Amino acid sequence: MSNSAQQIVDAVGGPDNIASLTHCATRLRFQLNDASVVDAKKVDSIDGVMGSVPQAGERYQVIIGGAVQSVYNEINALPAMANAGANSGGAKGGQSAEDIKAAARAQGPRGKFSWLDNFFEFLSDSFRPILGALLGASLFITFMALMGTLGVIGNWADPRTDLPASWQFVNFMWQSVFVFLPLMVAYNATKKLGADPWVGFAVMALVMLPGFSAMAEHPDAYQASIAGTDVTLVDIFGIPLTIFGYGSQVFPPLLMAAVLGPLYKGLKKIIPANLQLIFVPFLSMLIMLPLTAFLIGPIGVFAGAGLANVLQSVNDFSPFIFAIIIPLAYPFMVPLGLHWPINAIMLLNIQTLGFDYIQGPMGAWNFACFGATAGVLFLAVKDKEVQMRQTATGALAAGLLGGISEPSLYGIHLRFKRIYPLMLVGCLVGGLVQGFGGGQVHTNAFVFTSLLTIPAFDRIGLYALSIGGAFLVAMLLVIIFDYRTPEQRAEAKAAKAAADGQDVAGDASMPGGVAGAAPAGVAAADTAGTGSTRAAGAAGSANAADPKDAVNDDEQAKASQWLAALGGPENVTQTDAVAETRLRVEVKDSAKVDQEALKSAGLPGAVQVSSNLWHLVAGSDANQYAAAMAAKVGGQPVG
Repeated sequence: MSNSAQQIVDAVGGPDNIASLTHCATRLRFQLNDASVVDAKKVDSIDGVMGSVPQAGERYQVIIGGAVQSVYNEINALPAMANAGANSGGAKGGQSAEDIKAAARAQGPRGKFSWLDNFFEFLSDSFRPILGALLGASLFITFMALMGTLGVIGNWADPRTDLPASWQFVNFMWQSVFVFLPLMVAYNATKKLGADPWVGFAVMALVMLPGFSAMAEHPDAYQASIAGTDVTLVDIFGIPLTIFGYGSQVFPPLLMAAVLGPLYKGLKKIIPANLQLIFVPFLSMLIMLPLTAFLIGPIGVFAGAGLANVLQSVNDFSPFIFAIIIPLAYPFMVPLGLHWPINAIMLLNIQTLGFDYIQGPMGAWNFACFGATAGVLFLAVKDKEVQMRQTATGALAAGLLGGISEPSLYGIHLRFKRIYPLMLVGCLVGGLVQGFGGGQVHTNAFVFTSLLTIPAFDRIGLYALSIGGAFLVAMLLVIIFDYRTPEQRAEAKAAKAAADGQDVAGDASMPGGVAGAAPAGVAAADTAGTGSTRAAGAAGSANAADPKDAVNDDEQAKASQWLAALGGPENVTQTDAVAETRLRVEVKDSAKVDQEALKSAGLPGAVQVSSNLWHLVAGSDANQYAAAMAAKVGGQPVG
């Protein structure tokens, strides 16, 4: 993958254009000095890249999938990156991290709704680094659920169940993640906001101490009602302290980090640099420890409970409506990051109710998403689109086995807008199946909705039917109606024709093959396997200073014939070499194009993409033909 790492760096403008680089669960996240120089087509064509997403504020994201950590490390290990700002928070070319941030601020706001963009990014970065741990824990949960379904153990999700010691230990293996989730979120969220993450960790750890929870049994503890909820209080120096169990809570650490971040930066501004190491953390903790215990923590608990009550009210009013709303809303929430608060509510439901009712209908959305990806994969295999086949294969594997939708969304669905309406039909079908089945598909723990976690749901038959219907409908609709526009389909057709031409050429070069069986337009040296008459270094040199030096006489002659069939050089405005096997030709008047003449001149295939745009399937020497034609037209090929 090291070659791909170098290619990615080159495609985004080189090391000098990279201000900083981080990554999430599936994407490389570049902060660039100038995003306009990124070669998006080149990025998308790199082996291992599933797609790219340009963003506001000179930011650019490259979708890698599950191997993102390895690619990130390989990019940072490149010698050319030694002085670049590719390390998170690193400096570029002698600039300090503060210089880079100041330059970014000088560029102006990231957009009209930059605060909203920053908020979603804050939520995402607070959770994404721990996705691996959450996914691993969800598989432990699935195993326990399967053992419970088979009757091997009792209700593993109920802490009151007296499990044998061995099974208790297995149960602890997933609880180690979810019980201490607030500490992980506190660390990530604090780090995201530029404060010391270990200070955030320590602040949140206060309310998770066993002794803190045990204060509910203190002789001085008493009961009270706050916002209609019975809580336990104990007076600390005359101030009432609310005692909660903070295990699995995520709203309190998010709110805590939101306060700690600005506080920490403010203290660094007013405290001399030689005293910051001691007094910035100390004063931050002095303020935040009691503030979190007395105010921020309870506010976070009540805020989460309030949101959970709203969703529960909808579910209680009509499980049928709820089963439809959730899968139809998720395709729009996930790209914005709005699903993270819902994930927090799922955890809260499990803590307070002992089960969650959101993940069942959410599974219909996930499998509709994966079904659409399966449809894309089918068409990519059919049309021999190698890059899309690789992208869809990786995305489908991440979805079906891990329940992760990001590779599908960012690598495919958001790039081809025709997919979303088809996928929504799949979401609707999955929701309707659960709705007509009575809804109320529950799970006792937080899991990623994949094939492996189906046993974690109580109404397995209804749930499996729902996600199966969502998957099949979305997949079939994509296959039937396609995910590409007519122009994109024409390009795929041209690519398939080119691939077929190359297969024939390869057969001709086999022992016993006939050289003349290859399509016209492919050099004899390439078909017969003999030496080439092309000038040294000519292959792939369509951008050479003098195109005539990069092509042989046969290619020059064919280029002249093709130009004549296209209506003459005066009818051609531009020629590009694309996808290594095709020419993209823009003409003034397509009525002057003679397809029969093109065929007679030895062109393997020609496809009219739009009114004045044609793709010519030229074979593996497309670069040479583009160079020759461009020289005759009086310009240079862009490809």
